[in-house]
Amino acid sequence: MAQEKGPTAPKAGSGRGRGSYAVGDARRRKILDTAVEHFAQWGFNASSLARIAQDCGITQGGLLHHFRGKEDLLLSVLAQSERHDVERLFGEPAHGDTAVAAHFAAVAALAADNARRPGIVRMFNTLVGESGNPGHPAHDYFRQRYARVLGHSVGLLEAGVARGEVRPGTDCEAVGREILAVMDGFQIQWVLDPEGVDMPGLLRAYLDRRLREITVAGTGLPEGLEGLAGPEGPQGLEGPQGPAEGLPTGA
Repeated sequence: MAQEKGPTAPKAGSGRGRGSYAVGDARRRKILDTAVEHFAQWGFNASSLARIAQDCGITQGGLLHHFRGKEDLLLSVLAQSERHDVERLFGEPAHGDTAVAAHFAAVAALAADNARRPGIVRMFNTLVGESGNPGHPAHDYFRQRYARVLGHSVGLLEAGVARGEVRPGTDCEAVGREILAVMDGFQIQWVLDPEGVDMPGLLRAYLDRRLREITVAGTGLPEGLEGLAGPEGPQGLEGPQGPAEGLPTGA
């Protein structure tokens, strides 16, 4: 008579396997967070993988287990930040008849988010300045990022004109470029003087004023529209290698 089998014992090492994945994910996040601080302070060219690894408490070889090199680390940091901005800014507006107002409110909300992550903003400002050199590894990333952001904003504005929300004859590309420039400018001033410059407040006041100028109804930013953008952004808004596994318009 066959013996009745008892409960199957868990395979040896299965718990350790899950634990090692968790440790690896935590270490990857630590490396990304530390890289943000280094890229913000020294830029890409002057940052050192050895120093980043030292500040993470690991060897440079341990860092290279997670990232192929400094350029791979940079692009992963940028992709992580990009994913946050896509979720915050580029979703489909909740109200089609006021889509432009919802988009302006989402831009204002993103600026408020950025005020709570100064390291990302400092890094963005530093890397944008460096990447004006065509040989910089982030040159194509930032050029394409600005083109994507501008294209999305212009598309919303042009749809607003066709729908009757935005005044006929509005130069939608000029408005889109102006918003990018103003947001970047306020963020630069805020990084230089965070106590003296109310970056989110200044940008919100500008967007409210600009919205009143271009809309048919002449209304400004509606209260309570922040965050109405959904979690799914348009195609092609990921970073150069897609969203990073495990981590601003302006930064």
